[in-house]
Amino acid sequence: MPPTAPARIALPVDLEIRDDRYTLRRTTLDDLPALVALLAADALRRNDDSTDPEHFARYERAFDAIDADPAQTLVSIADADGRLVGTMQLTLIPGLARGGAYRMQIEAVRVADDLRGRGVGSAMIRWAVDQARASGAALVQLTSDARREDAHRFYERLGFAASHVGFKLFL
Repeated sequence: MPPTAPARIALPVDLEIRDDRYTLRRTTLDDLPALVALLAADALRRNDDSTDPEHFARYERAFDAIDADPAQTLVSIADADGRLVGTMQLTLIPGLARGGAYRMQIEAVRVADDLRGRGVGSAMIRWAVDQARASGAALVQLTSDARREDAHRFYERLGFAASHVGFKLFL
């Protein structure tokens, strides 16, 4: 039976990936510029995410809301030198479907371009799935832009199935 109020995910966690050391940790406000830079470097999101200082207040407001919500965990992964090289947002969602089970939503997964294909993303997702299990979630879900064919193969290799069709209404 899933817990009635899941505890916050315990961080930091050290990972060894192909003989390199990384730390998964809760994102702090000081990490925000590097995190936004990762998001803005995404070719599909350049119109949505910007490192322009006039936009930064929006990111700070969003960060504050995420950080204050115990169901949300904004994760950063840093290399041995402390450089932020990846991020993802985890949300535990209670629901009535599936017998009142929790589900974990994984959003905004990014890994620095120079580390793609080196196991960092796989380690991040496997860790997130382990956290979902430990939190009593019945499933892990994520969405991926239909144009991201490489990402789709990546998630399928990790055991995810393209089981649903998603819809969005941009406001």
